[in-house]
Amino acid sequence: MTETSDNRTTRPAQHEPILTFRLGALGAAVPLIFFVGWAIITSVLGLSSEIGLVMGALFGLTLGLLFCKSRWEHYAQGLFDGMAQPIGVIAVVAWFYAGMLAQVLQTGGLVEGLVWLGGVSGATGGAFVGLTFVLAAVFSTAVGTGYGTTVAFSTLMYPAGVALGCDPVVLFGAILAGAIFGDNLAPVSDTTIVSATTQEADVPGVVKSRFKYSIMAAVPSLVLFVLLGNASSDVGGNQDALNAMMAQTDPTGLLMLIPFALVLLLALRGHHLITSLTWGIVLAAIMIVASGLAAPGEIMAFDPDSDTVVTGALVDGVSGYVNMAILILLIVATAHLLKLGGTMSAVTKGLMRWIGDSVRRAELAIWGIVALLNSAITINTAAEIAAAPFVRELGKKYRIHRYRRANMLDAVTSALGYIFPWGAPVLLGWATITSMQGQYDWLPIVAPTDVFPFVFHGWFLLLIMLFAAATGWGLHFEDPEEAAAGVTAQ
Repeated sequence: MTETSDNRTTRPAQHEPILTFRLGALGAAVPLIFFVGWAIITSVLGLSSEIGLVMGALFGLTLGLLFCKSRWEHYAQGLFDGMAQPIGVIAVVAWFYAGMLAQVLQTGGLVEGLVWLGGVSGATGGAFVGLTFVLAAVFSTAVGTGYGTTVAFSTLMYPAGVALGCDPVVLFGAILAGAIFGDNLAPVSDTTIVSATTQEADVPGVVKSRFKYSIMAAVPSLVLFVLLGNASSDVGGNQDALNAMMAQTDPTGLLMLIPFALVLLLALRGHHLITSLTWGIVLAAIMIVASGLAAPGEIMAFDPDSDTVVTGALVDGVSGYVNMAILILLIVATAHLLKLGGTMSAVTKGLMRWIGDSVRRAELAIWGIVALLNSAITINTAAEIAAAPFVRELGKKYRIHRYRRANMLDAVTSALGYIFPWGAPVLLGWATITSMQGQYDWLPIVAPTDVFPFVFHGWFLLLIMLFAAATGWGLHFEDPEEAAAGVTAQ
């Protein structure tokens, strides 16, 4: 038996053999290497999808069998033990509840309410671009989905902004930047949940600790969007089309900010995330039905003629995360096999030879690992899941606080996912804008390669975390006295 820090004793895990592989630690890494390679190739070919990544993870795990010298049933048991770890299961359940809340808020017309607010503000040009960034940040923080924010605001705010004299490239950059803000900060965001659970941290504590980084990146971003947001020439905006868009909006959708505020308040006061989300879902559903924003059947209904039988926002919220739920369980299992095969130990030891006793180098290594995997894997949550075990292992070696590890993991992931031209949300926004040219023939198309320098919030967030790693700003240890005795902060 082993003794833990709080003097309790625990028994070693049963049925968890140490595995041996052909090529040693490299052989144990074959499933992850195959998965990352699969993600890169499908991304370059424009074939990246969540279910495609699931298949890549399955193929990688199957390939790992061929490199395993131990009994294959031991390999399989290690895979199952990995999938059963609380890290993955907690993230999956939290995703389902967060997805239900997001869909209910959208059913209540939150995005239409925010667009209405933007339209009646009278803002034009750079002012409208700045307002778009703020509203996209509010919406993505409320619903926790950067992808959903990108689609919704590209559909509504982008054509409205172009008609009001905004620079199309900077406007698209503002939409992506607002999506980053909520993806990074929202308690219900998938990346927030993954970064917290994989680093064994609580979501409310993580959100509180990362607010200073988020706001420091948001303020200069807002200034730049306002200054650079005016169109350099007339793009042929159509006032009639703008009026038609505004006619489709409804200010009553702003009522959905009340359930969002309740979830945020409960989460930050220390209530469990599932508790906070449940109250938010219940309140939102009651308000939607009572105010006539949607029929009860739009929240949930039984339809024997549909493929799913059960339909509505709650169902959509869960089904939207099923593929990612499978993926995180497979990647967590892959990471567990890395640990059993000695890969994690070998990588950590290799990095520690360069790091020495320097926490600064440890955090720079963490920043680099997360950035590298996000450059390769275009779906940010998948990249975060792949990077998380290395961040946790290295961070624990140097006793870096779990909030700090989660913030480093999430900020870099959220930023890079929306910057690179080959990133899934950038391509998603581009495809959304392109599809609307049939409706608005005057609407300009912004190429992904044009927008990436203007996603200001992402760049600032990335540089702030690099500065924090290089200087130790905001650094905290799990046990300050013990950490100070063993390592230095320089």
